[in-house]
Amino acid sequence: MQPPKAADASDAEPRPDRARREPGTDAETPAGSTLAGSDETQAERVSGDEPLLPARVHRPSDLLRLLIGVLAVVVLFSVAAFAHGTTTGLEEDINKGTGQAPDLLIKIAGLVSSIAVLLVPVAFAIERLIKRDGLRIADGVLAAVLAHGVTLATDLWVAKSASGTIRDALTQPQPGAAVTDPVHGYLAPVIAYMTAVGMARRPRWRVVLWVVLLLDAFAMLVGGYTTPFSIVLTVLIGWTVAYGTLYAVGSPNVRPTGQHLMAGLRHVGFRPVTAMRAEDAPDSGDQSDRGRRYQVSLEDGPPLDVTVVDREQQAQGFFYRVWRRLTLRGITQRRSIQSLRQALEQEALLAYAAIAAGANAPKLIATSELGPDAVMLVYEHIGGRSLDALADTEITDDLVRGAWEQVKALQSRRIAHRRLTGDAILVDRFGKVFVTDLRGGEIAAGDLVLRMDVAQLLTTTGLRVGPERAVAAALAVLGPDAVADCLPLLQPIALSRSTRAQLRRLARERSQREREAVLEASDAAKRARAEEAELSRSGERKNARKSLRTEKQAEKRAMDDALEEVREEDLLSQIRREVLLIRPQAPVEPVRLERIKPRTLISFIAGAIAAYFLISQVTEADFGAVVEQAEWGWVAAALGFSALSYVAAAMSLLGFVPERVSFGRTVLAQVAGSFVKIVAPAAVGGVALNTRFLQRSGVRPGLAVASVGASQLFGLGCHILLLGAFGYLTGTEKTPSSLTPSRTVIAGLLTVAVLVLVVTAIPFLRKFVVTRVRSLFAGVVPRMLDVVQRPQKLLTGIGGMLLLTGVFVMCLDASVRAFSGPDTPHLSYASIAVVFLAGNALGSAAPTPGGMGAVEGALTLGLIAVGLPKEVAAPAVLLFRLMTLWLPVLPGWLCFNHLTRKGQL
Repeated sequence: MQPPKAADASDAEPRPDRARREPGTDAETPAGSTLAGSDETQAERVSGDEPLLPARVHRPSDLLRLLIGVLAVVVLFSVAAFAHGTTTGLEEDINKGTGQAPDLLIKIAGLVSSIAVLLVPVAFAIERLIKRDGLRIADGVLAAVLAHGVTLATDLWVAKSASGTIRDALTQPQPGAAVTDPVHGYLAPVIAYMTAVGMARRPRWRVVLWVVLLLDAFAMLVGGYTTPFSIVLTVLIGWTVAYGTLYAVGSPNVRPTGQHLMAGLRHVGFRPVTAMRAEDAPDSGDQSDRGRRYQVSLEDGPPLDVTVVDREQQAQGFFYRVWRRLTLRGITQRRSIQSLRQALEQEALLAYAAIAAGANAPKLIATSELGPDAVMLVYEHIGGRSLDALADTEITDDLVRGAWEQVKALQSRRIAHRRLTGDAILVDRFGKVFVTDLRGGEIAAGDLVLRMDVAQLLTTTGLRVGPERAVAAALAVLGPDAVADCLPLLQPIALSRSTRAQLRRLARERSQREREAVLEASDAAKRARAEEAELSRSGERKNARKSLRTEKQAEKRAMDDALEEVREEDLLSQIRREVLLIRPQAPVEPVRLERIKPRTLISFIAGAIAAYFLISQVTEADFGAVVEQAEWGWVAAALGFSALSYVAAAMSLLGFVPERVSFGRTVLAQVAGSFVKIVAPAAVGGVALNTRFLQRSGVRPGLAVASVGASQLFGLGCHILLLGAFGYLTGTEKTPSSLTPSRTVIAGLLTVAVLVLVVTAIPFLRKFVVTRVRSLFAGVVPRMLDVVQRPQKLLTGIGGMLLLTGVFVMCLDASVRAFSGPDTPHLSYASIAVVFLAGNALGSAAPTPGGMGAVEGALTLGLIAVGLPKEVAAPAVLLFRLMTLWLPVLPGWLCFNHLTRKGQL
């Protein structure tokens, strides 16, 4: 806790300029606030200082409900699309069960429900307006308007574009070839309104709400005006739009103010005088739910430290905790969302357990609820500074050992802290170390979690005092065995979010220093070479070529020496090295903590989408007849063009490598890349493999990266130019007398122009792009200058790129011709080139291995868009991908193993 800000405002009476709880709301006023009436005279003398609370807050719980609603709608449409028999059978069963209902009962139910569904929202609005709660009514009206718009859009989509199975599941036939609306135009807005204004949180209104909704649904269902799926969809749309509206505009802030805190303290027996909000460190992501902290002075006795946790802070970081829980294995964590009562009990239990274990921790002396939406925990005041707030010169070895003493005491009773970052370690004015922020910890923790605490504190202290002092202090307190056991967990995924951010920042700074050192050495060598060249012009000119080669070798040695001088190990590697000096036999192999990686999850989702798309295309095409009519000569031509692409790829790479590299081995490396593409994204696997190959071929690492970067940069420029040129030609094909480009090209250029304007107008985006481009050109441009001095190499690289694009276009054209019949429209090479270039761009950007899913979908849709029937487009794309992605996998694996055995990879 940082030193509090000076008190300068009274919290005794509500301030009109401070955002507070909405007046007149029932069940939203903190219980403690009712206590202020008896002590009104005293409460007026209570002062405190607190930043202005926002009038509205964006609740993570509303976002969660929005996502759940969207997912439920997607599931409903999926069931309606693929389970046609189930939906039909359900409707028949309901019709049989309700067909015997008396007509009089149906008419009465319909009349009563149609009136009540309009009167109930109006009655609730009148009640809220009487209690001066007009903002909630405004939110409800906005949600109703948006729900009505979504309803109209859904009705239009179902009527015009949805499949027949979805239309049958959501509509009922009516006389005169008409059908009912898929979504009820008045019921969805009513549901959105009632959800947004919070009727469901009030017991009496909730009962009335559900009775009216069920009665209205029964009347429409029995009367044949709707289907069960339509009713469910209506409810989901209204519910989802309501929470989307609440999250977008924000909900009224119901956090307790300083006045409520004072009343709560008086309720538990204290006599507060002032309450000052403590200055917290900026949110670190993993500690965003730590609560608001106050320093409270009393009329008699020492001050108090009070932590207030409300429902909104409790929900912060929910998605991060869910992601960690799903992706990490073997690590027990608290529930993603706890109730306030559970959070209060957990923190109180850990506070008592830490003190019982002998650790220095703040003493908990009182707890209380501040209404239904907040709790407070009252601690004895320590009055210190956190480790993050101390200067490096103030952090002594005794202080670091004191931190380790607290961890040793906690671990002696199997207590895990789970948040041993710099702001969780407090040092009082006498140098005594305390551990705070225990609410995220665990009792009866397992060995894995306890070792994670050791790894976290090693990293935290290493960031401040260096790895040598951090490891020495840990060894002095815990002993070598306990420290060595944490080495397998000394990996970024096991550390806190803020610590990982610090390590990434240090890595960027380290890379920048290395880059600057190499560029400085290169510039110095070039200046020296220029000076020698001036001297050689006035002196002897013999052996000029040999001298130039010697100078280049000297420049490379100078750059290597400069890189070695500034190269540093990362902090985690330095800590491992220090521990291994004491325990050489300690295990260092990292424990696999990740259950699933983000890339794997994205690949799975993209693969599922691609599978759905391809299956839908395959099931609609008669592949038996298509294969029988296939022209195998064009299939062989597609195979030949695919094989030629590896020669073109080798040319495009070697054209940007001034050093001498074997052309045959480069071709083998490109074939090996077809195997790597299956296990890595297309834009990543090839870059990594080519860089590794050039390094093994004698090219220095920095120059290898620069060569591959130059090749990629030229390839990107060539790709954009070809896409624009072929798009222009495609637009002029239909009107050869004019040179007007297609609307797609114009729209694309306008889109690019708008994106450029947006990037240049927004400061942080402009800084991000400039930084990335500057770092790219810092290494690539010098390499490009070397290549430009060799026109033959430059022509080889550019020619290889053009040839690579050409053979892929010819391969796709051959795949199309293999399945084209006499009635199939003929596509121009320009149209096929545009389709290929667009699909290849999407494949390079897709995070899936080989661009799977993105490429197939883009190519198929592109071919259909330019006039090819889908019965031909689908098998043509499958053949193209078979030739360029799947068939080369086995040769690629063989080439990969061969080059690996030869030491070329």
